[in-house]
Formats: sequence, C-alpha cells, structure tokens
Amino acid sequence: MIRLILELLRIVLIFGILGSFAWSLVSNLYTWNDRVFQFQWLAALGIYVLLFIFYRNKWQFTGWYRGRGREMLPRNVTVWLSVVSAVLMAAPFLLSLFLS
Repeated sequence: MIRLILELLRIVLIFGILGSFAWSLVSNLYTWNDRVFQFQWLAALGIYVLLFIFYRNKWQFTGWYRGRGREMLPRNVTVWLSVVSAVLMAAPFLLSLFLS
C-alpha cells in the first residue's frame, strides 16, 4: 500500500514539475498573438499527453510500484498519442489562422 502511495506522489511530482518546466520552455511561442494566446491551453494538454507517453513507456518501470498492470503502451497507441500531442501543440496556431 505504501508503494502505491509513493508511486502516486511520484506521478503527481513528475507531471507537475516536468509539465511546468516544459511549459516554461514553450510558453513564449504562444504569446505572440492574442488569438494564439487564447488557445494555449491546448498546447498544455499536448505536453501532458507526451508526459503520459513517457511515463507509460519508460518511467513506470523505474518507480516504487511493482504490482500488476505495468506494461508499455502498444506501438500503435504510442504513435497515435504522439500525433494527438503534436496536433494539440499546433492547434493554437492553426485555430488562430482559421478563426481570424
């Protein structure tokens, strides 16, 4: 039970710290236009989808939890989620073009 709690705390910290760090690296790209700025939350979702992919395919095997359900995402799911993440990160720019 304690390993599960530690792993959940680790997940929250990974997503919180790495998500904030990744957003601080790319956030300036989404502030150059008010229309792009309005949809920057879509790019943040894209970052969290990428973090989910990294967690499921790599980081879950280095944590405290050793129970059932520890397996990598299937290759087609990984590719599909990577495409979704890229589309989400490009969406503020695309929406600003189409909605202007």
